[in-house]
Formats: sequence, structure tokens, C-alpha cells
Amino acid sequence: MRCPFCNNDETQVKDSRPTEDNSAIRRRRSCPDCGQRFTTFERLQLREMTVVKEGGRKQPFDRDKIIKSMQIALRKRPVELSQIEKSADNIARILESQGETEIESEKIGALVMKALIELDVVAYIRFASVYKDFRNPSDFNDFLSEVQDLKLSQEKKIKKA
Repeated sequence: MRCPFCNNDETQVKDSRPTEDNSAIRRRRSCPDCGQRFTTFERLQLREMTVVKEGGRKQPFDRDKIIKSMQIALRKRPVELSQIEKSADNIARILESQGETEIESEKIGALVMKALIELDVVAYIRFASVYKDFRNPSDFNDFLSEVQDLKLSQEKKIKKA
């Protein structure tokens, strides 16, 4: 593993342990040249996945992009990074388990929206405003009506249980 500080090709693993949900291995590393320490994560990857964008462009699937977009939607909201990472792991597992090597970006967006509504409704609305390309206030009003109906039906299910 290359040192991110001095680009030395040889670094030493000082400590390894599984993450809380056992979905990755967390490794503390040290660089013998500059003495800096850093952390890496090793995750299982079943297959190489490619994201097919709206215009037909293709790019490699990147779990970190899911985390970044969720972090933007969740900015200043009471949600921990560990919750975001767990949601991103779940999304990646769902996509990998489907067995497809090419995934449409809309499918990923829908999974992110599903994860966000479980984490924070405000973040869900923020993400949807970009994902669904809202252009005027009436788009927000229509969507907010849908969200309110959805939350009411969820609350009814919880009360029945």
C-alpha cells in the first residue's frame, strides 16, 4: 500500500481488525520513511461493476460516491458517519447480489433514496430535489405531498405492529 503522504511503496500494517458490521477489515498502517500513520479498509468485491449514466456514459462503480452524495444530503443532520457507511455497504451488497456487471445510475439513485428516507426525511427531500431535478416550487409541493402520505402510511404500519 502506497503512503498517501510521501508516496513510499512500502508501508507496514500495525493493526488489523474487522469493522463493527464485519463487512470490511480496518488496517492501521505506518510508513517507515516519513513515520506517518493512516487507516485503510479492505472490502470484499464480488465482481467489477460499471455504472451506466443517463447519456450512456459508463464509469466504474464507486461506493465512496454513494457516501459523498449521502453526506451532502445529510449535512447538518443528526446522522452519524457510521450509519451512512452501513447504508452504503447495504446498497453495494444489494447491487452485487443482483449479479449484473452494468448498473443504471437510476437504480443506484433509487436505492440511495430508499436508504435516506430511513435515515432522515429532510435528507431524503434534499437528495430528491437534485435526483428528480426539481425546477420550480410546485415540484417540491407535489413531492412533499407524496412524502407526507408515505410517512403517514409508515406510522400506521408501526402502530398496528
